[in-house]
Amino acid sequence: MGLPNPLLDLPAMPADLTRVESSLRSSVHSDDPYLTEIAGHLIEAGGKRVRPSFTIAASLARTDVPGAATEATILGATSVELVHLGSLYHDDVMDEATTRRGVESVNSRWGNLRAILAGDFLLAKASEIAAGLGTEVAGLLAATIGRLCEGQVRELQSAYDGGRTEAAYLASIEGKTASLLASACRIGAIVGGLERDDIDRLTRFGLSYGLAFQIVDDVLDVVATGEQLGKPAGNDLIEGVYTLPVIRARGTSAGPAVEALLGRRPTPDEVAAAIDAIRASGAIGSALGTAREHAADAVTQLDPLLGTPAADALAAAARHLLASVEQLAA
Repeated sequence: MGLPNPLLDLPAMPADLTRVESSLRSSVHSDDPYLTEIAGHLIEAGGKRVRPSFTIAASLARTDVPGAATEATILGATSVELVHLGSLYHDDVMDEATTRRGVESVNSRWGNLRAILAGDFLLAKASEIAAGLGTEVAGLLAATIGRLCEGQVRELQSAYDGGRTEAAYLASIEGKTASLLASACRIGAIVGGLERDDIDRLTRFGLSYGLAFQIVDDVLDVVATGEQLGKPAGNDLIEGVYTLPVIRARGTSAGPAVEALLGRRPTPDEVAAAIDAIRASGAIGSALGTAREHAADAVTQLDPLLGTPAADALAAAARHLLASVEQLAA
């Protein structure tokens, strides 16, 4: 699932992301080939590299004719992606996932203990790189790792909680998703030498984009097919993660049908029935409306920067975020 990344239209971006790939591979190299293989497993599987591209674009947000990113920017982008990858290793252990990005998950192939240690290794390497970029970047990345953990703990605490509130949901996704996108932009702006006001603007952009991004992802869980998602449709319902569409559906005429399936692990037939009820309730449109508001706020944060290729590309990324899911939800 997903749209073309508008940031790839920046002249040097494809080459810069190739540099990030090389940096990622070298950063996880260890004297132990076994650890190198495990730590590099998801790097070799590829990915959209959304967060590194945001770091690079943010660093160029005041540049009229952007060229290649500086080495400091590439290292900042690398550290952000390593944190993301480390969190995926840990997430797959918690979710007992068997695949990730079209390949066997690390925990499935090597076991939970090695997956946890390899995830820790990735986080340590991210912190090591960040330390070389200065105390502000190092402190920011450390705080972001903490916020990721807090957001994930909030989600775990509310698993199978049929009374999960919208405020609790938003607090969780701000920590587990939006905080890293905000930091990706902030690190890019810092190493790019932007003024403090611009650094703050880009941070707010990343946070608002991240909130919209996660809401869209949660909507996809109930509007896309398993084939489109690469995992079972309604997987959040199965795992007891009640997202914004579910929370909003509880307050509609479909509420009783949805609430009857909460608080326990539903059967596949029950999940299909719940998805039908949620889609018929109007909760999808309501959730997308909230995502649209966050995406619009993200663009607003960029107003003083618009007119440069990088800032315009970031705004385009926010505007395009909802297009694919709106087609599915129509």
